[in-house]
Amino acid sequence: MNNGKPNWWSRPSSTPEAARIPSPPPADDVTGPGAGTADGDGDFPLPAPQPPAGDTGGTDVTDSPAPAPAPAVAPAPEPTVLLTKGEPAASTAAPAEGTPVAPAAPDTAHAPADTAPAPETPSAEAPAPARGAPQPLHAPDEYRTPPYGEPGPWAPAPPVQRPPAPVPPQQAHVPPVPPQPLQGAHTHPQGHPQAHAPAGGAPWVQYDPWGAGGAALPPAPAPAKKSRKGLAVAGALVFALVTGVIGGGIGAYVERNGGITTVELPQADAEDIGRAPDSVAGIAASALPGVVTLHVKGNGSSGTGTGFVLDTKGHILTNNHVVDGAASSEDITVTFSSGESARAKLIGKDTGYDLAVVQVTGVSGLKPLPLGNSDNVRVGDPVVAIGAPFDLSNTVTSGIISAKERPITAGGEKGDGTDISYVDALQTDAPINPGNSGGPLLDSKARVVGINSAIRAAGGSGEGEGAGASQPGSIGLGFAIPINQGKRVAEELINTGKARHPVIGVSLDMQFNGDGARVGEKGKDGSASVTPGGPAAQAGLRPGDVITKVDGQRVHNGEELIVKIRAHRPGDKLELTLTRNGKELTKTLTLGSSQGT
Repeated sequence: MNNGKPNWWSRPSSTPEAARIPSPPPADDVTGPGAGTADGDGDFPLPAPQPPAGDTGGTDVTDSPAPAPAPAVAPAPEPTVLLTKGEPAASTAAPAEGTPVAPAAPDTAHAPADTAPAPETPSAEAPAPARGAPQPLHAPDEYRTPPYGEPGPWAPAPPVQRPPAPVPPQQAHVPPVPPQPLQGAHTHPQGHPQAHAPAGGAPWVQYDPWGAGGAALPPAPAPAKKSRKGLAVAGALVFALVTGVIGGGIGAYVERNGGITTVELPQADAEDIGRAPDSVAGIAASALPGVVTLHVKGNGSSGTGTGFVLDTKGHILTNNHVVDGAASSEDITVTFSSGESARAKLIGKDTGYDLAVVQVTGVSGLKPLPLGNSDNVRVGDPVVAIGAPFDLSNTVTSGIISAKERPITAGGEKGDGTDISYVDALQTDAPINPGNSGGPLLDSKARVVGINSAIRAAGGSGEGEGAGASQPGSIGLGFAIPINQGKRVAEELINTGKARHPVIGVSLDMQFNGDGARVGEKGKDGSASVTPGGPAAQAGLRPGDVITKVDGQRVHNGEELIVKIRAHRPGDKLELTLTRNGKELTKTLTLGSSQGT
């Protein structure tokens, strides 16, 4: 007992232990099986469980004692355990010797249908237990280990045996239905009946106080069968995966190995290779056969330059600084655009104009380049330069005319001024590099309008090897000798071997820092600064005069005056503007000539 409530165990006692519990005799005031006192204080006997029909291994608890055969000899006294609504009592007193024990009455109402009741055996009625029976040594503990070694309430409930029930269609769970108590059965205070054997011989069910109302749960639903549609979808997915892997492998192979068959790339059909004559390609195609590359050796050095054919006699025009180191004809080699080479001899050269003419003999098929007129060139006109920069022959570059009549000086390595060139040059942005010297500068009609001669380097001025440039290379500042000047000098070199320089017959003060070119007080070696009888003396120039203009063009120093004068031929008339004692005067003179070197 615990607070007036009976203790219910989750598992029945084993057969050997339950068989030793004798059925208690009814009380004096009991008038029938299972009845109690009128005031509710009577005892509820707990009969020993009997095995069901056909089952010898387990026991079940019922509300009536099971029939037992009358023993021939009285068994040894066994201890008695009673569960009552009052305090639990356990009696260990043995019945008097020779006193027969009344067997338990059979339960015909709850016995299985296929089991016949045992025959009744006359026996003496067992005496009722005394009110003053011995009490237990201590109060029952609901958390103690129950008798016979059974697990306590905290032990896990054993699996409940339930008969299989049909699964309702389209119903995941069937609510449990509490079973109806059998006739004459003792019920749990909460209304749960004790388990009984069904009349129809259904499997026995054990009571589970922690179950959901003691009702049988439906069995787990059987696994659903895979439909053919699901199998078809799975097969399609597998097929798609396999084909994707195979296709990817084939694609990777084709990409890495160029396909299974021979690769043929698309290409444009053959067409006319001709170009417009005024295009860069047309100009190059027309001029390249007349351009040559010169290799010069002498004085322990060598150099490379460019030249172009002037006539069918084999005369070739180039720069003086290209062939200046050659001592003889054996030191100059000319290579044509076709790849053929020939020896060349020096015909003439001029340091002041930086021009030279060489000639090859015994060469047929020469193609002279036509000469243009540099006076017709305008700033912005397209031009093409051909040369052998850094010995890369037949190199073609293009650009425009950046400026005209740009006064420049080149050379001066000797220190005495005898190797300085004065050029009234054409400026171009066509790339010109060391090795382009002496090559032609062509207009849009493939006519020569200049001779590439100098470049402005990043750290100085000059062209190519020996020009004093600290960083030779094109920066878009190239200079060419106008072809009008080059033509005159080339003709003189071919005809006489020497070129004439136009002069005015004065010595200039090259240290003058003012604006213009000042006539010196004294000439070289103390001579007169104005040559007696010369062009300047005849025009009325005096020492100390400052020349500011030539034919209306401003000059800022002596070098610019020399460049402007040399741009003309001897015998040409010039109009000079000068300043004398603060007054501006204009003088006209006819240019004289001097022999060049």
